[in-house]
Amino acid sequence: MTIISRGFTGRRSGAETKLPPGQYLTTDFPVLSAGPTPHIALDRWEFTIDNGRNILKRWDWKAFRELPTENITVDLHCVTRWSKLGTSWEGVSLDVLLANVNTDLPYAMFRSHGDYMTNVPLKDVTNNQAWIALKYDGRDLAPEHGGPARLLVPHLYLWKSAKWVKGMRLMSEDRPGFWESLGYHIYGDPWKEQRYSEE
Repeated sequence: MTIISRGFTGRRSGAETKLPPGQYLTTDFPVLSAGPTPHIALDRWEFTIDNGRNILKRWDWKAFRELPTENITVDLHCVTRWSKLGTSWEGVSLDVLLANVNTDLPYAMFRSHGDYMTNVPLKDVTNNQAWIALKYDGRDLAPEHGGPARLLVPHLYLWKSAKWVKGMRLMSEDRPGFWESLGYHIYGDPWKEQRYSEE
């Protein structure tokens, strides 16, 4: 007898072209985290951009919520092999956050509450490819999904979309974040199945 996890539907007709290799569809939104879920008070929340020496930009929650947002519909692909297609988000584009930041530093390390970090090349979070998401499916982002704000980089495996994000550091060299230092791939392209460092 075959046992299938609840919510996992496998490949369905027509979905094959939208699924990276080795992935299976789910109708659920599984919650996977490296540690306990933090609950961040909005009056203490902030997001900063720095270059390792100076803070270049800083927003508190009120100022961040005054930034223009976009509605985004994207597919998600988790390194644990589930994919969820057509997810709906609202968030602030990284292009908005990086406007007027003059830098030639090509990498970023995103930091989260709970000391989680993940690295992403700067070229992968600009040109309408990444957002700080504030809402999912029309509702404020729940803490278990990274609320009040999470990074959303949908063209990379979901571990790159850091939950509970609080800032980004611009860097001259690529350095591993939390999962990358434990053997996950430094980049994480789902279409190339870049799950682990040897792949």
